[in-house]
Amino acid sequence: MKYLIRRPDTFMNTLNDEINSILKRSFDSIFPEYVLEKETRGLTIPVDIKEFENEYKVRVEVPGIKKENIDVELNKSYMTISAQKEEEKEEKTKKYHKTEFAYGNYSRTIYFPTEINVSESDAKLEHGILCLTLPKLKNQKDETKKLEVK
Repeated sequence: MKYLIRRPDTFMNTLNDEINSILKRSFDSIFPEYVLEKETRGLTIPVDIKEFENEYKVRVEVPGIKKENIDVELNKSYMTISAQKEEEKEEKTKKYHKTEFAYGNYSRTIYFPTEINVSESDAKLEHGILCLTLPKLKNQKDETKKLEVK
């Protein structure tokens, strides 16, 4: 049996994403989108999500992260993207006066109102942008799949 261990920071990000998703679905027609959005700083992954008739197109900004450090888990109703950005330490004599680069573990969970066809989904990494194509499916058994980033 494999246990899922959640660190407090990733648990709070996941919880925040779920609450935002529920609020957006419930109040989208009443409030403009910017009312429910909060400015997030730190180790979050910016995303663009476009819904089409038969699929979702998701673009995720992951600059400087190698594809082997990106993990995409897809379920019929949600997707979790995790990534790790490590600081390259080559020179031991460097002194930093200011750095705005963020290093560490990134995570983002996105919930979809329509079920996803897990087996036909695809992920590609191009120029620091992770592009996902997620076909919609009406009836699918509960399934989770790890996507290979190409």
